[in-house]
Amino acid sequence: MQSPKLRLDRSRHAAPQVFEHLREQIVSLELAPGAPLSRVTLAESYGLSQTPIRDALMRLAEEALVEIYPQHTTVVSRIDIPAARQAHFLRQSLELEIVYLLAQQSDAALHKRLQTSIDLQRISHANGEYQQFIDADQAFHRDMHIAAGVTSLWELEQRYSGHLDRLRRLHLPEAGKAERIMDDHQRLLDAIRAQEPARAQQVLREHLSGTLSQVAEICKRYPDYVLAA
Repeated sequence: MQSPKLRLDRSRHAAPQVFEHLREQIVSLELAPGAPLSRVTLAESYGLSQTPIRDALMRLAEEALVEIYPQHTTVVSRIDIPAARQAHFLRQSLELEIVYLLAQQSDAALHKRLQTSIDLQRISHANGEYQQFIDADQAFHRDMHIAAGVTSLWELEQRYSGHLDRLRRLHLPEAGKAERIMDDHQRLLDAIRAQEPARAQQVLREHLSGTLSQVAEICKRYPDYVLAA
């Protein structure tokens, strides 16, 4: 296990910061499914006692991102395909309503923010910067939630998205995937800007279905990373 690279903000409690950092490493697959997480080693790496490490690991276990075996070990969980499907169902159900609402409004400031995210994705993709690409992707969808006045629902989605997000990370390097994401975002923005709710919903359905439509192939390529049952 690599030593964590995290400079703690001493004005905040340590456990939430460790949780956020480890979660980011798990979702990005920097910590792969099956990777061991030693409480002792983590405490030494972060320069903390074991108490905040324990609390962080328990929060990760609540999101099913780690499996804790008492008195034995903790490991990063495999990607649970049924859990990913449920997260997709939740996200699609909410975002279909969000884009329908936004396409009935004229919000030039929102349109500008969404276009900026798309432009950042194109730059990141051209430079081979995966993390920046994903950050811009997240910003695009988060800004729609904020504009619709349902920011708390974005936070809810994130708590259930760990397995789906890891699945998407495995799918992203596929040839043409990043281009499809950017094209979908542009088509979605165009539909919202044109105030065409039905078209916006159709584009969103197509956009969100991409990864799950390739689950069988992803499982075949990464059998040690997934839990299909």
